[in-house]
Amino acid sequence: MSVVNNAQIAQIGSVDEPRIFTLAEARDLFPLVRRITADAYQELQPVKQTLRNMLSTDPRIVKIEKAYEDIVKRWVNKMERLGLVVKGLWLVDFDTGDGYLCWKYPELQINHYHEYTTGFAGRRGLGEVIEEIDPDWA
Repeated sequence: MSVVNNAQIAQIGSVDEPRIFTLAEARDLFPLVRRITADAYQELQPVKQTLRNMLSTDPRIVKIEKAYEDIVKRWVNKMERLGLVVKGLWLVDFDTGDGYLCWKYPELQINHYHEYTTGFAGRRGLGEVIEEIDPDWA
């Protein structure tokens, strides 16, 4: 398992001003995004399993919940530092200036787009969107 730490991620975005991406820029950054996400997902699995096996009255649960939270917070921080908009656990958007290129782990590619107002439920296939509206970012 490869581990990507915060020191290896240059600050190229912020929560207050997400980066605007072209499709080519999003695709160039995607292997790093996917690797960071896959690593965090794998790191979280044993913690989730431990939580599932614990009684809600177990005094150790606070420590395990904190470990869970720390893994997720580190992942969110890394995604935001890359200029992405985090919309949920393992769900990120690349802002295009018109809407979002949308990706959710474990998808293998960035294949979806949605407008700012529609959210994840309004995702459409990227090919369809490009053919229909021929956006500048494509």
